[in-house]
Amino acid sequence: MDWKNKTVLVTGGTGSFGRKFVETMLKKHKPKKLIVFSRDELKQFEMQQVFNDPCMRYFVGDIRDSERLHRAFMGVDIVVHAAALKQVPTAEYNPTEAVKTNVLGAANIINAAIDNEVKKVIALSTDKAVNPINLYGATKLCSDKLFVAGNSYSTLGRTIFSVVRYGNVVGSRGSVIPFFAAQRKTGKITITDKRMTRFWITLEQGVNFVIKCFDIMKGGEIFVPKLPSMNIMDLAEVIAPNCKYESVGIRPGEKLHELLVPRDEAWHALELDDMYVIEPDFHWWTENVNFKNRKRLPDRFEFSSDTNPKRLSKEELAKMIKSTGCGY
Repeated sequence: MDWKNKTVLVTGGTGSFGRKFVETMLKKHKPKKLIVFSRDELKQFEMQQVFNDPCMRYFVGDIRDSERLHRAFMGVDIVVHAAALKQVPTAEYNPTEAVKTNVLGAANIINAAIDNEVKKVIALSTDKAVNPINLYGATKLCSDKLFVAGNSYSTLGRTIFSVVRYGNVVGSRGSVIPFFAAQRKTGKITITDKRMTRFWITLEQGVNFVIKCFDIMKGGEIFVPKLPSMNIMDLAEVIAPNCKYESVGIRPGEKLHELLVPRDEAWHALELDDMYVIEPDFHWWTENVNFKNRKRLPDRFEFSSDTNPKRLSKEELAKMIKSTGCGY
C-alpha cells in the first residue's frame, strides 16, 4: 500500500507500540499526515521532542469520548487502534474502567470510523483474548468481536475492519525483562511457575506485521503471526544466570500457557507462509477472498505456546532482547 498520500491515525499513540509505529512510518513510509491520538498531554509533549516531522499532529483525547473521536477521524484514511487498559491486575480491581475503555471505546472507534468513511481500521488484540480467564482478556475478546462485526455496519464496505492478535512484546512497558533485571540485584528471581511458556515478539516485528496486514486485509480477519515461544525459566537464566529462582505460584487470572489460535477458531482459519488468518463466520464473507499460498488447517489444530514447535533457545532470547535496545 502506498502510504504517501494517506492520513494515518494511531490511538494510544504515546504507548510502546504507538511510538515504534510512528518511528517506522516516518522512516520508511512517510504518510501525508500522521496523527497521535492519546489522553496524556505530558507523554505527547515528550514525544514531540523526538518526533517533530511536519506531517505529525498530536491530538489529545480519550477513546471513551465519542464526540472527540468523530472530530479526530475527520479526513483520516487509516486507523491503528492500540489504546487499551492492559494490566491484568488493574483490570480485575477496576472492572468498569476496563470495560469503558476496552469495550465501549472500541464501539466508539467503529462508529467514528464508519461515520467519517475511514478506509481501513486494524485493532490490536492479545493472546489473552483467547479463552479468557481474566477481565482484561474478556474485554479484548469483546473488542475483537465488535471490530469483526463492524464490517456488517459499513455501508458498501467503505470502511473495513480487521484485528491483529499476537503475544507478549519484548521491551514494551510492563515487560518481565526489567522486572527480572531489578530482582537480579537481590540475588533472587521470583518465578510464577517454571513450566510457564509465552509467545514472544519484538515491537519492531509487531509494527511491521500490522503494516503488512493493511496490505492484505479484506475486512473481518483476525491475523495471527507465526511466533516463537519461550520458557520463563530460560528467560530468567538469560537475564540473571547466577541467581536463585523461587516459584511463587501462578497469579490470579494468569495462564500456564497461552493460545493464539484455539481449536474452536481453527476450523475457519487459513495458514499462510508467515501467519494464520481467522476468517469471520458471517454471511458477507466469501471464499472469493484470495490469500496467496493459503491452506486449511488440520482438524483439532491449535497454536499454543507449549506445543509450538518453534521454541527460542537461550542464545536466541539473549539476541532478541539485545536487538530491542532495552538491555538487561
